[in-house]
Amino acid sequence: MNPNSRNPIQIQQASESDIPSLVQLMTEFYKESDFPLDVQWAADSFLSLITSPSQGRVWIAMRRGHCIGYVVLTVRYAMEHGALAGYIDDLYVEPDSRRAGVGRSLIDRLFEESREQGCKRMYVEVGEENLPARSLYSRFGMSTFSDGRIQLSGEV
Repeated sequence: MNPNSRNPIQIQQASESDIPSLVQLMTEFYKESDFPLDVQWAADSFLSLITSPSQGRVWIAMRRGHCIGYVVLTVRYAMEHGALAGYIDDLYVEPDSRRAGVGRSLIDRLFEESREQGCKRMYVEVGEENLPARSLYSRFGMSTFSDGRIQLSGEV
């Protein structure tokens, strides 16, 4: 039995008090990809989204009071759709909590609230080699653009 199955996760909108945990998770995320991270920039970016929900939202996955993952949604008006379009800007789940439904739960919440906000499309960029992420997004009806760009798109 997966030990995570006995400890259900809670998905909640991030608050300012979550910023240190978010920055720590983002640091881990960037290390996995060998990208440098300016932690002050990360903290400022999270603060901007948390305090300006019209620009986007941040949700966190919590288990036993510990932040184990997050997802970032940014939004903009898209002329092509005559409505808001959402962008999954970041999705990260700590390694010990992967393959336990955490990413799916975060995206479920993101899609639910995106619909309520009026988003008609959702976009995400995923590396061609990131098969687990591509598989996850495909379960939400997202598919690669026909011109071969490594960007997934789907209706909300």
